[in-house]
Amino acid sequence: MDLSYGPEYEAFRQEVRKFLAEHAELARGGGMGMGMGPPSDRAREWQQLLIERGYAARTIPREYGGYGGEPDLLKRVILDEEFARAGASPGVRGQGPDMLVPTLLEHGTEEQKRTWIGPTIRGEVVWCQGYSEPGSGSDLASLQTRAREEGADFLIDGQKIWTSSAHFADMMFCLVRTEPDAPKHAGISYVLIPMDTSGIEVSPLRTMTGGAEFNQVFLSGVRVPQANVVGRRGEGWKIANTTLKHERNMLGSSGQLEASLQRLVRLMERETEDGVRAIDNPIYRDRLLQLQARVLAARYHSMRLLTCNLRGDSAGVAGLVVKLTGCELSHQIAALALDVMGELGSLYRGSRHLRDGGAWQFQHMFSLGLIIGGGTAQIQKNIISERGLGMPREPKPKTELG
Repeated sequence: MDLSYGPEYEAFRQEVRKFLAEHAELARGGGMGMGMGPPSDRAREWQQLLIERGYAARTIPREYGGYGGEPDLLKRVILDEEFARAGASPGVRGQGPDMLVPTLLEHGTEEQKRTWIGPTIRGEVVWCQGYSEPGSGSDLASLQTRAREEGADFLIDGQKIWTSSAHFADMMFCLVRTEPDAPKHAGISYVLIPMDTSGIEVSPLRTMTGGAEFNQVFLSGVRVPQANVVGRRGEGWKIANTTLKHERNMLGSSGQLEASLQRLVRLMERETEDGVRAIDNPIYRDRLLQLQARVLAARYHSMRLLTCNLRGDSAGVAGLVVKLTGCELSHQIAALALDVMGELGSLYRGSRHLRDGGAWQFQHMFSLGLIIGGGTAQIQKNIISERGLGMPREPKPKTELG
């Protein structure tokens, strides 16, 4: 069996390697940080360079600000491999580029695409997601944020919670109940809301990472044009599920897992105990090889999903496992990194002995949160069993005595 990519693709690989070597300093400094702020000028500069070369926004049409290339599965795989190998930032990522943009490409109007896709993929506009509410997390369709019509506008009242990046976002894509008399899944609309609109209050929620990546967002009489609805009124549930699909793919990204594994290997080559490198310790090395096998499985699973997408086929149960396995694997990679560092792994901030700026400690805590966020592991398992494997639905508890 010949598993080589062939001359055309190996030439592309060498092109990417040369590019990353020529821009090594910018490549390492062009990331988004640890989710605590908008893209820096340097990150946006790196992103623009990646778009021009077709290494980011590769298949997004030129008229919307992308590179305009044809889908090519192997080139996408090579890009992920080489960026991970070089420890290079893949560019501006997050809820806007990874979740909203593909949703707009599928459901947005021409005006919405031309207005929002270009600034979003360049990192000029930062988005947050207004989905979860107090009491409406796992049962998202029970949300209570409502809109009433006033001329050509909506006036929106409600509350969102666990809203990542709301404290610095420019825009929110938000689920709002616009059809009060419709069944709960049929009365929701998907609305784009400027975060500087009067009536919006953001209250940060501090988490176990020590930061406040999540927020509560209160909306009181927030005026938004009805033209900001994506798709048709009342069809927001369908559109929301498009976004959720891309969110789960983002949270379980095999490219991010490969980059994290490469960072772990470099850490294990540096860290020593009694003069022995961690990577030469048989117990640590065995754990590393198990993680490496699972990351490779995630990569090839990702290729399978890309193939289904290019063919227009349904991925079925294969698409349902990405978020669950990806978040758990990211947490386990970080757990090994902390163990390798020994007592230094318990440090977090403010110590001169801190490794990698505390990135491993942050990843360990943040990825634990992501096992809950975006649909808890328990909910994901229910979805896999019921929708993917056809098993009976979980019984609901009785609401009346007797």
